[in-house]
Amino acid sequence: MNDSGKHPIVFDSCKLLPAELNYEIYDKELLGIVWALKHWRAFLLSPSDSFEVLTDHYSLQHFMSSKFLTHRQACWAESLSQFHFSITYRPGRLPTLPDALSRRDNL
Repeated sequence: MNDSGKHPIVFDSCKLLPAELNYEIYDKELLGIVWALKHWRAFLLSPSDSFEVLTDHYSLQHFMSSKFLTHRQACWAESLSQFHFSITYRPGRLPTLPDALSRRDNL
């Protein structure tokens, strides 16, 4: 745990499908959030509690308020609208444990 009292609740990973490998970086990063929220939905849905998603991809922090979305992004925004969360940018300085999960080929 760090000084802010925040700590990760889970580290998870999944392999991209062949079509997803062709997504732009922004969409790949966003897909990670979409997948995680859907996967952990039962623990994250709450009418009163909100949570924070930390990302090292700067432009994702404005995703939910963006007026210009592709069809894919609009579908994702609609599915994410059921959650009470914010996306916060945290610069990625050094490789960390979650990054190690994304670099494994055998998952």
